[in-house]
Amino acid sequence: MTRPARAVRPALLLMFVLLFLIPVYVLVVTSFKPLDEADPGSAWSLPNHWSTSGWGSAWHALRPGLENSVKIAVTGSLISAALGSLNGYVLSKWRFPGADVVFTLFLFSMFIPYQAVMIPLAGLLTDMELSGTVRGLILAHVVYGIPICTLIFRNYYATIPDELIEASRVDGAGMLRAYRSIVLPVSGPAFAVTLIWQFTSMWNDFLFAVFLGAPNSWPVTVMLNNTAGSGAVAVQYNQQMAEALLASLPTVLVYLLLGRFFMRGLMAGALKG
Repeated sequence: MTRPARAVRPALLLMFVLLFLIPVYVLVVTSFKPLDEADPGSAWSLPNHWSTSGWGSAWHALRPGLENSVKIAVTGSLISAALGSLNGYVLSKWRFPGADVVFTLFLFSMFIPYQAVMIPLAGLLTDMELSGTVRGLILAHVVYGIPICTLIFRNYYATIPDELIEASRVDGAGMLRAYRSIVLPVSGPAFAVTLIWQFTSMWNDFLFAVFLGAPNSWPVTVMLNNTAGSGAVAVQYNQQMAEALLASLPTVLVYLLLGRFFMRGLMAGALKG
C-alpha cells in the first residue's frame, strides 16, 4: 500500500467518526442548556450557562420507565441466555432423534414477525393473568428470543471438540455434569453475545410494550415517546435531549463492559456450525 493510501484511510475513518458524533454533540450540549437557551437556532453553540435542570426533569419523567426497563431487560436477557445455552448444548453435543428437525423449527421461528404473533400472544398473557405486567413482557421477550439465543449457543458449542464430551462420559459424567464442568466454563463469549443482543432488543422494544403493556409496566421507550413534545407552551428541548441520553446510556454501558467478547463470540460461532 502506498503512503498516500495509508494517509487517506485514517482521514476517512476520522471523517465517519465525526459524522457519527455530530448528533451526540447536539444531544449533550442541548441537554446542559437552560430552557431559554435550548432552541433549534442555537443547537450548535455551547451553553452560556451550564445547567442540569433538563437532566433533573428527565430523570423525574423517566424514572418509572427506567426501572421497568431494567427489570425487563436484565431479567429477560439472563433467562434467555440460560435457556439458549441449555438448548444449544443439547442440540450440538447430546443429539437425539429428530434434533435437526427441532433445530430447523427454531430457525424458522426466528423469521416470524412480531405482528404475526401479537394477537395470540396477547390472548395467552390474558389467560395467564400476565397481561399489562412486567412479568408478561419478560415472558414475551424470552419466548421470542429463545430461537436466536439457541442458534448462537449451538454454533458456538459446535466448536468444542466432541472428544471432551466423550471423555467425560467415559469418566461417568452425565449430561448436566458435563455441561457444568466442561462446557459452561468456556461459554463466556457466547453469553456475552446473547446478553448484549437480548439486552439491546428488550431495552429498545416499543411494539411489545405498547401492545402488551400498561401504564404501570411501560418501559423507558414508551415513556420517552409520551414525553416528546409534551410541553404546553414551548418544547423543552433540554429535557428531551437529556431523556434521549438517559434512555441510551444503559445499552452503551453494556457494550463497553461486554463488547470485547462480542466479536470473539460471533467469530467463534461462525467457524463451525
